[in-house]
Amino acid sequence: MPSFLPRAAAGLALAAAAALAIPTAAVAAPPTAPPPAAKSVKSDRITTPDGRTFITDQQGRALQLRGFNAAKYVHDRLTPAEVAAMADQGSTFLRLVVQWQYFEPEQGEYDEAYFDYVESVLDAADREGIHVMLDMHQDVYGPVFGASGAPEWATRTDGLPFVDDPDNWFNNYFQPAVMRAFTHLYDDADLRAAQQQLWVEIADRFGGHDSLIGYDLFNEPFGEFAEGEDWVTASARMESTKISDMYERLIGAIRSVDDESWIFLEPTVLVGYGVPTQLRSFDDPKLGYAPHFYNTGVEEGGDWPGDDFVVNYEAAISAYPSANRMPLIVGEWGVPNSRTPGNAALVAAQVASMERFASGWAMWYWCRADGGGYCAMDASGKAAPGNEPAFGPYANAIAGVPGAEHFDATTRAYSLSYTAAGGPTEVWVPSSVYASSPKVTITGGKAHYDRKKQTLRITAKPGAAVSLTLGR
Repeated sequence: MPSFLPRAAAGLALAAAAALAIPTAAVAAPPTAPPPAAKSVKSDRITTPDGRTFITDQQGRALQLRGFNAAKYVHDRLTPAEVAAMADQGSTFLRLVVQWQYFEPEQGEYDEAYFDYVESVLDAADREGIHVMLDMHQDVYGPVFGASGAPEWATRTDGLPFVDDPDNWFNNYFQPAVMRAFTHLYDDADLRAAQQQLWVEIADRFGGHDSLIGYDLFNEPFGEFAEGEDWVTASARMESTKISDMYERLIGAIRSVDDESWIFLEPTVLVGYGVPTQLRSFDDPKLGYAPHFYNTGVEEGGDWPGDDFVVNYEAAISAYPSANRMPLIVGEWGVPNSRTPGNAALVAAQVASMERFASGWAMWYWCRADGGGYCAMDASGKAAPGNEPAFGPYANAIAGVPGAEHFDATTRAYSLSYTAAGGPTEVWVPSSVYASSPKVTITGGKAHYDRKKQTLRITAKPGAAVSLTLGR
């Protein structure tokens, strides 16, 4: 996940990492096995002929989740009014950043005030009809390294060095002390147990909320390079062994108290380079895949040159979720400056790409700014210049099997196709795009536009092929 500083230069970071010769940490005795995944979990999803899987609502409609990340920083914790503002923007999805260091600042002592804060956000989302993913967030492991995530008491470095890179925060992942901290988290029995128990506490406290769609177990997982490993080899080993092992434990912990919510898994950030994940498959029918979609050169402050980044990412991203019938929700994406021509083109290309392969996404980041930074909106609360494709119309609930969907922010033309089932399909039609009622063309069904609610409601006979276009 990006901070408001640019991500590190990838080539320098990878070269530095490959050159490290770090001995493997001593492995603690294995903990007792986690409780088995509950067998009563119901699989509320629909898979299209092209292999995309969508989470369904109580009416059996395919959900398309679109919204924002929010509340990483102590100074911008969400209020009920901000959750309502998200809903007014047409958001149906909030990836709420939460952190272990705030839940459990002292080992075995949970901060009830922080639990209450998270509950207040979920209460507001319940009222506003927004789906919430709780994202257990970390960047560069935790505050011991000037970042955020795991508390100080859960940070073990064996005395290895850490030298902060103030210009490229992502380079800090490759410091020996940071890598060793991940190894201890994965291997030490007491840290494993503490991490599992935290998720039990979270799922037990929040699992009953209507707004809670699920849990993102670990933001951008990382680990320790073995001597002589390059990035690709190390990432594949981490994902297929230690990270998958961690996910297995945490899935079991959550299922001991919550067998209804979805659980979302993340790969390492190598997916952004077009390299498919090597995560294992898991025996749980309500798992989702939540990769991130960042361009390193853009994060470093550059303007996207229009290269093959989006094409390569799209080609690599779908194999794992398709093979495992997992909904793919892009947990983070966005650019630090959408106002430059290349980056504006990148936003449009990413939105068009996600229309093809994803069932949802959360933009980084819910905030307002006059210029620059990852704030998705300008100072007035409208789409920041260049981010308009992310603020267009979309079908948030499709009664049937989704087909194709596309919004062109330049022409303001929108199209949707699907095969109908019972129930209404709902399309968000923002007045910011259509100042007056949009021109509606539909075949296979009937459409009713509610300007006050900025919603188009479509009804059709089951089995009908519905095709809709909107224009000015």
